[in-house]
Amino acid sequence: MDNVRREYRKMMQARGFAAFTCKIKETDLAVQVDEVSFSPQLPAFVEKRVLALRLALEEYIAADPEFRTTLKPHLAAPGAPPIALDMIKAGNMAGVGPMAAVAGAFAEYVGRELLAKVEQVIVENGGDLFLSVREKTKIAVYAGSSPLSNRLALELEPQPGGFGVCTSSGTVGPSFSFGRADAAVIISPSAILADAVATATANRIQTAKDLRPALEFARAIPGVDGVLVIKDDKLAAWGRLKIVSL
Repeated sequence: MDNVRREYRKMMQARGFAAFTCKIKETDLAVQVDEVSFSPQLPAFVEKRVLALRLALEEYIAADPEFRTTLKPHLAAPGAPPIALDMIKAGNMAGVGPMAAVAGAFAEYVGRELLAKVEQVIVENGGDLFLSVREKTKIAVYAGSSPLSNRLALELEPQPGGFGVCTSSGTVGPSFSFGRADAAVIISPSAILADAVATATANRIQTAKDLRPALEFARAIPGVDGVLVIKDDKLAAWGRLKIVSL
């Protein structure tokens, strides 16, 4: 997975943006901010915020260990920090455990905190994205061994306040999945919700016949703006997205 991440990150650099990374334990962020807003202090700021978020989450997990292990909706224990509450809410909406939203949560929390300091930002965490940009964005779709992999991109309009684009797969990467989807991509104003729904959607796909039911599941969840699901040489799509060739 590290090799895959290095390869797709080579393709991610946006024109007019400055890039840096932050890797602390499992959290591995690739951050881009507009060059006009960039300052040398930003990488240290991101590292400090990631450490604080991780500490809050790790302390909560010590008090509520089921939060980390459950694959089902979860009830928050007293004292849950905001990031844990957001993950629980997203997981409950999607019918999965809260850790299904952890990558999207770190991308969104860091991205939104950066927006207090910069004009535009892109934060990627293991293929899950939070973006607040001013122009159309093309995001390539990696779908493992599918013949559609790296041949399609999503062309997305900017959204006020930013948005999330998260992907789950049963055939790519280390994340646990009950399904065999090559890619399940979810677009939402919340990267946290997008991450949880991507997991739940990918869980529902074993063969290409499952694409449409999985899509219908995802589009019915409030807050989901777009869905793309891929299995082998078939795809299904819905919502606020435009599919273009690479």
